Amino acid sequence: MELKRVVVTGLGALTPIGNNIEEYWNALINGVSGAAPITYYDTEKHKTKFACEVKNFNVEDFIDRKEARRMDKFAQYAIVASDEAILDAGITADNVDKHRVGVIWGAGIGGLETFQEEVLYYAKGDGTPKFNPFFIPKMIADIAPAHISMKNGFMGPNYTTVSACASSANAMIDAFNYIRLGLCDVIISGGSEAAVTIAGMGGFNSMHALSTRNESPETASRPFDATRDGFVLGEGAGALVLEEYEHAKARGAKIYCEIGGGGMSSDAYHLTAPHPEGLGVIAVMNNCLRDARMKPEEIDHINTHGTSTPLGDVAELKAISAVFGDHAKNININSTKSMTGHLLGAAGGIEAIASILAIKHGLIPPTINHSVVDENINPELNLTLNKAQKRDIKVAMSNTFGFGGHNACVLFKKLEE
Repeated sequence: MELKRVVVTGLGALTPIGNNIEEYWNALINGVSGAAPITYYDTEKHKTKFACEVKNFNVEDFIDRKEARRMDKFAQYAIVASDEAILDAGITADNVDKHRVGVIWGAGIGGLETFQEEVLYYAKGDGTPKFNPFFIPKMIADIAPAHISMKNGFMGPNYTTVSACASSANAMIDAFNYIRLGLCDVIISGGSEAAVTIAGMGGFNSMHALSTRNESPETASRPFDATRDGFVLGEGAGALVLEEYEHAKARGAKIYCEIGGGGMSSDAYHLTAPHPEGLGVIAVMNNCLRDARMKPEEIDHINTHGTSTPLGDVAELKAISAVFGDHAKNININSTKSMTGHLLGAAGGIEAIASILAIKHGLIPPTINHSVVDENINPELNLTLNKAQKRDIKVAMSNTFGFGGHNACVLFKKLEE
């Protein structure tokens, strides 16, 4: 069976450093940090008092007030980002078969704020189970793609992938496979998350996963730096329109790039820690290269998972050296989490967008906040430190890994007619 080609025809973003694609990209290439003191709740008794919140966002500018109240923030973010991507792609009721348009979305947690509010409200009562009738529909992780499909009338495959921080990369790989097998023409994919809550921050703090650099939030996310002390929690959404190549050409769509392949693997090692030698990461990148039928020396750029954790950053870079050998020093490696923080289930979506825009513009966003060399990291690697670098990028990879050892890697390449 001959597989179809799959391209990206639309992008949408709602992030801590920009509320649309143009704002997001400009912030990325200029090294803007999205970390700041938390505004959503009183942080006086919290270990970490900052995060990468979405800023200057009024949901009623995008969604009717009554409808918005029936959605958790993670679903609101999904609607806003997907609306931008669908508009960017020029998808209309007249140029697609709605039965062959799907929505495959990623969310690591889902409606955490809704769950927190409902449980706290119940706890203050007399034990009588009084809950909002929208409690469950707002909370469940699958509801974001449901809202996107209902709003647009898309009747193809519709579900959420949940694999912690690899969720939206897994969603894109599923979407890619549905299209290249000829089962769909178009799929809206990506992911959203809104976990900057008392429960979210408190839970990650109890695991010692978050940075506690309260005196300097904007420099707290510092991937690959020897003084890194944990990740910075972020929120938002990234949406991509994936489309079968001939279908896109037939309707005269703008094409950003082609998806070359996707890889998945499991560490099978630990609940939260990566394998110290990056064995699962080695496997996922090799699987991705094999799926794309590409050689290691063809890769120009890798947007790493790069969360700014002591163990994770070293393990990932060890894996890159193992897979790419001498060519590793020729690859522009970066971590855009240094600016956006870690968006959990939405990370793969916004980082895929960063990789795609790097290909389009021939410019690689920097890894900011680096000042102290880590002796455990190969000094020959080009980590694109502190300043964007120009480069003609033909092939880029985006890595995302999740608690539980879930690994996903997606490969994007410049379109060849």
